[in-house]
Amino acid sequence: MNTIPFRIQTIEDYKNAYKASVDNPENFWDNIASNFIWKKKWSKTLEWEFISPQVKWFVGGELNITENCLDRHLEEKGNQVALIWEPNDPNEISLQYTYKELLSEVNKMANVLKGMGVQKGDRVCIYLPMIPELAFATLACARIGAIHSIVFAGFSSNAVADRINDAQCAFVLTSDGMNRGAKQIPVKSVVDEAMANCPTVQKVLVINRLNWNVHMDLHRDIWYHEAVNQVNDLCEATAMGSEDEMFILYTSGSTGKPKGVVHTCGGYMVYAGYTFANVFQYNPGDVFWCTADIGWVTGHSYILYGPLLQGATTVMFEGVPTFPDPGRFWQVIDKHSVNIFYTAPTAIRSLMASGVDHVLSYSLHSLKLLGSVGEPINEEAWHWYHTHIGKGKCPIVDTYWQTETGGVMISGMGGIHPQRPSYAGFPIPGIQLILVDADGNEIEGNGVEGNLCVKFPWPSILRTTYGDHERCRINYFATYKNLYFTGDGARREEDGMYRLLGRVDDVINVSGHRFGTAEIEDAINQCKKVIESAVVGYPHDIKGQGIYAYVILEHSENSNDQTRDEIIESVVEHIGKIAKPDKIQFVGGLPKTRSGKIMRRILRKVAEGEINSLGDTTTLLDPKVVDEIISSRL
Repeated sequence: MNTIPFRIQTIEDYKNAYKASVDNPENFWDNIASNFIWKKKWSKTLEWEFISPQVKWFVGGELNITENCLDRHLEEKGNQVALIWEPNDPNEISLQYTYKELLSEVNKMANVLKGMGVQKGDRVCIYLPMIPELAFATLACARIGAIHSIVFAGFSSNAVADRINDAQCAFVLTSDGMNRGAKQIPVKSVVDEAMANCPTVQKVLVINRLNWNVHMDLHRDIWYHEAVNQVNDLCEATAMGSEDEMFILYTSGSTGKPKGVVHTCGGYMVYAGYTFANVFQYNPGDVFWCTADIGWVTGHSYILYGPLLQGATTVMFEGVPTFPDPGRFWQVIDKHSVNIFYTAPTAIRSLMASGVDHVLSYSLHSLKLLGSVGEPINEEAWHWYHTHIGKGKCPIVDTYWQTETGGVMISGMGGIHPQRPSYAGFPIPGIQLILVDADGNEIEGNGVEGNLCVKFPWPSILRTTYGDHERCRINYFATYKNLYFTGDGARREEDGMYRLLGRVDDVINVSGHRFGTAEIEDAINQCKKVIESAVVGYPHDIKGQGIYAYVILEHSENSNDQTRDEIIESVVEHIGKIAKPDKIQFVGGLPKTRSGKIMRRILRKVAEGEINSLGDTTTLLDPKVVDEIISSRL
C-alpha cells in the first residue's frame, strides 16, 4: 500500500492526490480509510456497478463512527471543547462540551434509548430544534447502531408522519417547544398530531426546552430529564458493518413523496472526515461554525460528523441570522472567535439587504476562511461576503454537493486553488467528473459545458432510497448508462475550474442558446433595486423557451415598469439581448427549502400555469409564499 497523505496543503499536494485517486481509487481510499479506527479491517475495498446500482465500500470492515468522533480523541483532546452551543437569545448562557463531556452525554442518551427498547437497526425519527440534545441523540443512535432519520423541527405534522411511516420508525425524539427568533413554537403538539397516523411508533422521548406543560401519553411518552437520571454514562459502541445503514435523510422529489436517501457507516465516515479536513483546511484549535440545521445534510456532515471526526471545535446555533438584529451572525463570530464560517448564499443576500452598519459593529478578526453552501453564490454576494465579512483576506470555498453525495464534491480547497466568484472550483480527490451531452456522449476537453455526471463511485455515495431501490436507480443512474447523474449542468473552463449552471431542467434554451439560471439571476441581481431573483424557462411560441423572472425588490414601491426596464438593461449589459427576461414578476418571497435552496420546479409550474400539479412542497420554509406567487402570476 502506497502512503498517501490525508491532508492536502498545497496545489502540488492536490494534483498528486487527485492523480492517485483516479489512477488507483481503491489504493487511494485504502490509505485514507486507514487514518480511522476500525474494529475489523475490511477484506475488499470496493464492489460496484451503476446499472442496478450496487455500491459497497470497505466490504467486511467493522467500525463505529462515534468511536472515531469521540473516544479516540480522549487521550489528547479530552479536555478540549468539542461542541459550543449558542442559544437563540443572546442573553441566555451559551454552553460548551469538551470531548470527554460530549461522550458522557452521548452515552447517557444512548442508555436512555436502549432503556426505551431501541436496538441496532431500528429507525429513530429525531424531530428536535437546534439544542444540544439533538447532537447527543444523533450520535447516540450511531453509537448503538440505530438508524437516525432527522426531520427538521418546523415541518408540518403531515410531513413528519410521512417520513415516520416511510421509514417505519418505532421511536421518536422531540421537545416541548422551540425558540426561533422572537417566537416560541410548539413542537410536541406537532408530533402528537402526527402520531394519530403513525402505527409503528412505540415510544416518544421528550426534551424539556421551554418548561411547557405539554400533553404526555402515559403509555408512550417519556421525559428525557427524568429518564437520564436513571442511567450511567458508560455505553460500549456497537460494532457496525461498513455497509450497515447509518442514517436516512429525506429530500424533496419533483413528484410524489420525499425520497429517503440512505447512507452507510464506513464510506460516509471516511468521506465526511476527509472532506472536512481538506475543504476547510482545518487546523487544530480552529473554531468551525456551520450555520445549517442538523436536519439537513450540511448539518449532518459539517456540524457533527466531519468536525468531530477531525477533533475539531464545532459551533451549533439555535437561532436565526436576523434576531435580535441582522448583526447576530457577526456577534456570534466575535463572541466565540470563530475561524471558519460556513453559510448559505440566501443568508448572505438577506444580510446584504440589511446594510453594512450591522457588520461594522464587529471586528471579525478571528476569521480565516469563509464557506458557501446550498446553491451557487452570485458574484455580487461573493464580493460583499469577501469584502465586508472576510475583510479581503479570507478565501471563500463555494462548495458544491448534494444530500445524495454525503459530502462536498467540488470546492476551492480552502484557498489552495485560485478563486473566481460564482465558480465552485475543482473536484475533490476521488470524484471523477464527466460532462455529457443530452445523449450521454462525453464532452471532452476544457472550455465546454454539459450535464454533470460522475463515472466512478466515491465512499459516501448514496446506496439506495429507503424502501424503494428502483426510485434510486431511476433518479440517479438511469438517465445515462454507467454514470451517476447529478441533475445539474456545468461548465468546465480552460483551467479545469467548474461553474454550476443550475439544474439541467433549469438550463434555459432560448432560440438555440443555452443559459444557466444562475447566470441570468446574477445579471438581474446586479440591478441595485433587486435583493434576490429566481429564473425559470417556460414554453414560448417563437423562442422555444422564454425567460420568466421572479424578483424580490429592496422596496416594494419600486414595483413598476421603470424597474422592469432597469432589470432588462442589467441583463442586456451583463449577458446580451438574447437573455432578456420575457416576464418579470415582482414577489415578496421565493419558495425555499430550510437549507436555502430555491425550489425552481415550483416556480416553473407556476410560470407554465400548471398550478394544480406543484408536487411535493413539504420541505418549503414558508409554503404560503407559493400562494402569493400564484395569486400575482403574469
